[in-house]
Amino acid sequence: MGDISTYIMQRVEYLRKTLTYHSWLYHVQDAPEIADAEYDALFHELTALENEYPALLAPDSPTRKVGGAVLKSLPAQEHSLRMYSLDNVFNIFEWDEFIQKILRLLPEARITDLSFWVEPKMDGLAMELIYERGILRTALTRGDGQKGEIVTENMRTVKNLPLRLHTDNPPALLEVRGEVVISRADFAALNLAQQKNNAKIFANPRNAAAGSVRQLDSSIAAARPLRFIAYNIGRVEAASAWTSQQNIIMGLKNYGFAVAPEAALCAHPYEVAEYYARMSLVREKLAFDIDGVVAKLDSLERQEALGFTAHAPRFAIALKFKAQQARTRLLDIAIQVGRTGVLTPLAVLEPVNVGGVVVSRATLHNEDEIKAKDLRVGDMVIVQRAGEVIPEVVAAVAEERKGTERIFVFPENCPECAGSVHREPGEAAARCLNKLCPAVRRQTIIHFVSKAGLDIRGIGEKWIIMLMDKGMVHTPADLFRLGKTELMRLERMGEKQADNFVNALAEARQNSSLRRLLCALGIRHVGEQTAGTLAQKYRNLDELAAADADSLQELEDIGREVALSITEFFREPGNRTLLEDLRALGLWPQNARKDENIPQSAKLPNPPNPLEGKHILFTGVLSVSRSEAKKLAESAGAKVVASISGSVDFLVAGENAGSKLGKARNLGIAILAENEFRQLAGRASEQERNVQGLLFDV
Repeated sequence: MGDISTYIMQRVEYLRKTLTYHSWLYHVQDAPEIADAEYDALFHELTALENEYPALLAPDSPTRKVGGAVLKSLPAQEHSLRMYSLDNVFNIFEWDEFIQKILRLLPEARITDLSFWVEPKMDGLAMELIYERGILRTALTRGDGQKGEIVTENMRTVKNLPLRLHTDNPPALLEVRGEVVISRADFAALNLAQQKNNAKIFANPRNAAAGSVRQLDSSIAAARPLRFIAYNIGRVEAASAWTSQQNIIMGLKNYGFAVAPEAALCAHPYEVAEYYARMSLVREKLAFDIDGVVAKLDSLERQEALGFTAHAPRFAIALKFKAQQARTRLLDIAIQVGRTGVLTPLAVLEPVNVGGVVVSRATLHNEDEIKAKDLRVGDMVIVQRAGEVIPEVVAAVAEERKGTERIFVFPENCPECAGSVHREPGEAAARCLNKLCPAVRRQTIIHFVSKAGLDIRGIGEKWIIMLMDKGMVHTPADLFRLGKTELMRLERMGEKQADNFVNALAEARQNSSLRRLLCALGIRHVGEQTAGTLAQKYRNLDELAAADADSLQELEDIGREVALSITEFFREPGNRTLLEDLRALGLWPQNARKDENIPQSAKLPNPPNPLEGKHILFTGVLSVSRSEAKKLAESAGAKVVASISGSVDFLVAGENAGSKLGKARNLGIAILAENEFRQLAGRASEQERNVQGLLFDV
């Protein structure tokens, strides 16, 4: 920067600080001190100086909020600490049960000293922001909780988001978690503009926010009225630590983040109940959509003591509001055939607005549900959004019947293939028995590419249906045989879109993990967690296919029904054919072993690793991310747990270790420094290196 004068550098720094301050006043505090025209003049001056002197560009400049960066795809990155979802309760009685569970897990606690930090549950897109030395470096969507999409350029454009923390002494690392939302007023204005431009009308603010954040062109996100509301933290590397949830929120507010203005500290569980009742009455008057309130134990020490289940924290809960309801006409009952052959009845409704969302279809679950509610085609019915998301028919308004309503008869044959429909005794689901049913094949392929499967971007349901209708695709493997030329024969498929289509499939073939492929195959009863358990145990699908039901049941979370479902999947001839096709196409992920290329004769028997089969718990700040430490522990045969108990074998204590350290000492648990843990975990790899050395010498 030798050619840039001191005045220019000082002026640029002044403009950045001034614009950041006034943007914070306007978007976070709602208390502007200058007119829009004055702000615009300062902004244009900074833009001109940065264009003239590119060396002065900085990642935290207010001009980065305009957008313009275009990405080819959204890469993924692991969260250093898992982003859990929350368990739900729906009334005060269930809230009381949650409190009693806490008291059982914390025998030293009394109900009178359980204080909670409570805030509205925003209906938006969960996000994690990673700040290094005060500068925003990375933004990740929640994704599956373990890994999220990198959307940094889009999040830089969010008007109320600080690109630099408002402090002269920032933490070395701070992960901020929150919700990306759009206010009711901004959403109405956005849809009005979309309508004028003949563009897509968004169903609700959450969909609009999620769609905006996941755009490949950041200028689209910049044009949308997105806001970020902070509610928690992930990993932190700082000289001093917060001790309560309230400390965290106040600290984030001081750093320049917007937080829920309605959030409050409740000194007793009954105050939480009062807060919940109060918010349910005023929810429609709030600036943002909310679907409940979130209550977290205020004490971080107690949060740490309670830990997590496989799905959610034990110290926090979402108190969901009663579903919003509306009346409409049941026009018809349609049958949808899923990928497992299950026939699901769907209510075809006269469109009605339910809690801000237009509903025209709703689930009826199964045949028994229709009979139990005595629903008839032509009925006036009550519809609600269950859990604020899935529409369902609650009941028929029988007193308004006119005698023209029709009783629905569940089909004995599949509406897609006319195959036989069978219902097992004791089961509610009726299934099409035809494994070649086009609906089953269609839903199988849609699931394979979906977010719950391989998550192949840009290949959605409409393209799958079109490809199958044209006879170009019959199984998931056929997708990987498609070429650019034949794709361009499809209606509305241009050259660029065909390129993206082929590239997305190639990337999935090369980079998909065993866990993701197991999810994509749609094995009955095998979801994200079970797929992760299987991928951790078995090297590839060959090893899994060779496992019997008894050995599968030895794994955590796998019972007899799940084990039999897995073995049945690999016995089915059609599935075996699909797997061989995927192998031939190169979609055959491996969990590599370091000694796989060593001749058997040269392998030396290794003594058992000291961590093999042990339960390990991490606490404090480590030199690596928790996910890296977890991988190291698991590679040594250990299992990483989330909370302190007598079953823990080793506690690995980093800097600023919390209350877990004292509890471990009281329980007589062995405590390891990080370097000691690394030495133990590294013994196996050292032995392998020795074997490699012997081979080299030979």
